[in-house]
Amino acid sequence: MTVATLLLTCMSFLIVGWTGGTYYVTALSVGGIVCVAASNAGATSQDLKTGFLVGATPRLQQIAILIGATASALVLGPILLGLNNTASVYMPAAQVAPGLHAPADAKLGGAERLRGSQAQEDTKSYRTWQKTDSAGGPAGKYLVDDAGAAVWLVDPGINGAFTTRPDGTQVRKFDAPKATLMSYIIKGMLGGKLPWGLVLFGVMIAVVLELCGVSSLAFAVGAYLPVSSSAPIFVGGLVRWVVDWRMRHALREHNLDEEALVAESDKSPGVLLASGYIAGGAIAGIVIAFVQGVTTKLDSRISTWAGAHNPFFAGPNADWLAMIPFVLLAGFLYVTGRQMRVAPKRRA
Repeated sequence: MTVATLLLTCMSFLIVGWTGGTYYVTALSVGGIVCVAASNAGATSQDLKTGFLVGATPRLQQIAILIGATASALVLGPILLGLNNTASVYMPAAQVAPGLHAPADAKLGGAERLRGSQAQEDTKSYRTWQKTDSAGGPAGKYLVDDAGAAVWLVDPGINGAFTTRPDGTQVRKFDAPKATLMSYIIKGMLGGKLPWGLVLFGVMIAVVLELCGVSSLAFAVGAYLPVSSSAPIFVGGLVRWVVDWRMRHALREHNLDEEALVAESDKSPGVLLASGYIAGGAIAGIVIAFVQGVTTKLDSRISTWAGAHNPFFAGPNADWLAMIPFVLLAGFLYVTGRQMRVAPKRRA
C-alpha cells in the first residue's frame, strides 16, 4: 500500500509540475502517513484476532493499542536517530572529494557539529549541505565551513556505505532495504529516471497472476525479500499447510464447509505460537540493535567471544549447525499446531 501510495502521489506531482528535490520530502511524508496507518490497521486486526482466540476483552485491547501506538510514536524517533548517530561515520572530504565546494546558490542548513565517537576529533561548528548529484564527489550530506568548502562527508548509520572510520575503527551499519526502495521510487519518478518499462512489466505479471488465481501480493513480497527472509516464511507456510491437511483429514466425517474449516484452522494453538515467534523475533531484533548501536564495546566483546567459542555463530559448519534450532522450532510449531502437546488425542 505504501508503494502504491508513492506511485500515485508522485504521478499527481508530475501532473501539476511538482518535480525536483524540493518535493521529495513531501512525497515521502505522504507515503509515511499511509504506511503508519496501514501498519496500525494490520496490527490492530491481528491483535483483535489473537485476542479473540484467547478470550481477551476488545475494549481493553483497543486501549492497549492506543497506548502502544502513542508510545511507539514518541519513542521510536529518538531511538532511530540515536542508532543512526552512533553508527554514523565522518569521512574527511579531502579523501573522498578533494577540493569540493558548495555552489554559491546552494541552500545550506543550520549549524551542526560532529556527533558520536568522532565528536572529540573536531569540535568546530559547520553548515550542512545536501549534495544530490555525484559530480565532484559522492552524493550525501556534507559539513562545510564558512567559505563553502566541504570538510566532512557524513555517512549515515542507516544504509551507510563506509564501515571503517578514519582511525581504523570498524562500524556495523544498519540496513533498511524498504527505505531504499521508497527513495528509488520517489527519485525515479520526480527526477524523471524511473524505468517505467520494468514497472509496467511488473503490473502485467501481477494481472496474469491474479487471473491464474495466485496472490500477486504474496508473490511480489517473496520476490522482493531476500532468500534469507523469504525461506523461513516459506517453511512456516509449509508447516501451516501440513497442519491444515491433517486437520481436514481428521474432520472429514463432520462434513464442514470451507469457511468452517478455515475457522477451525485459525483457532489452532499453532497460530498463537506463530504470533509469539513473530513477537519474539521483533524483540530480539530491538535488543540486538540496541547492543550494536549503544553498547558498541559490549557488542564487540560478544562478537569476538562468539566467533571464537560458539560454533553456531562462526566457523566452517556454522550454517549447518544453525539449522538445528531452526528445525526444532519448526517441529515444535507443527506439534503445537496439531494440538499434540496441549491436548491429548481423544478416543472415540
